[in-house]
Amino acid sequence: MRPVTFSQISLDFNEMYTPFTPKLKHVSLFRSPSSRHGMAEEAKKLAGYAAVDNHVQNNQVVGVGSGSTIVYAVDRLGEETIILVRWLWPSTFDLVLQARQLILQHGLTLSDLDRHPELDVAIDGADEVDAALTLIKGGGGCLTQEKIVAGCAKHFIVIADFRKDSSVLGQQWKKGVPIEVIPMAYVPVSRTIAKRFGGEAVLRMAISKAGPVVTDNSNFILDWKFEHTHNWKEVNIAIKMIPGVVETGLFVGMAERVYFGMEDGNVGVRDPPVN
Repeated sequence: MRPVTFSQISLDFNEMYTPFTPKLKHVSLFRSPSSRHGMAEEAKKLAGYAAVDNHVQNNQVVGVGSGSTIVYAVDRLGEETIILVRWLWPSTFDLVLQARQLILQHGLTLSDLDRHPELDVAIDGADEVDAALTLIKGGGGCLTQEKIVAGCAKHFIVIADFRKDSSVLGQQWKKGVPIEVIPMAYVPVSRTIAKRFGGEAVLRMAISKAGPVVTDNSNFILDWKFEHTHNWKEVNIAIKMIPGVVETGLFVGMAERVYFGMEDGNVGVRDPPVN
């Protein structure tokens, strides 16, 4: 059986990187539906299919995410796959249960990092992707566990629709960088981030219940609405060094390839820049 993990997928890098260019390589795969929502859904589907077709082989352990885009990647995976699922915590039980049911319906085998600590590939979506393949993730609140799974994979592939493609972070995604924090530290962490890096770090509040959003790990999330572009590698490290910070939604230098489903019916492929 081919193993799969719950948080992301990757590229077979026996092939060489192609030189980076801001213009995406395009492969025409479908005719665009009439509505923008329909186009976005079809774009997610084609990006997910392309990632699986190019980077998943039989008898592999694959990590997949829990976002809406991942539904199509799971749909494309064959039965000879093992899926690693994130830990089940009360705050995200419904989401993970839904994903588990989808995986089982497709005849896939579920696993975890205890049994498969090293993954062949991980596939996940993103809230935003810049020209250097730096990602913002965590809009759904699962940033820490998704980053753990991505970090355990030999290759990490991202799938997204055209709305997530930006030249610089903040161009499309206006909700800021999610930062998971220990509950008792959210006020001092928020103040420290604003003082050192500018902008505002706001506690994320729940919509369907009273109080703040609680993560998989029983923590809070701050959404840092930054004012300008930063050196994201340096900022990511600096924020993680603040006492009380668990993890950030900045995925820097982790993605090996991104597949964008485009409005015009193409799938764009972006590789990291060649330094």
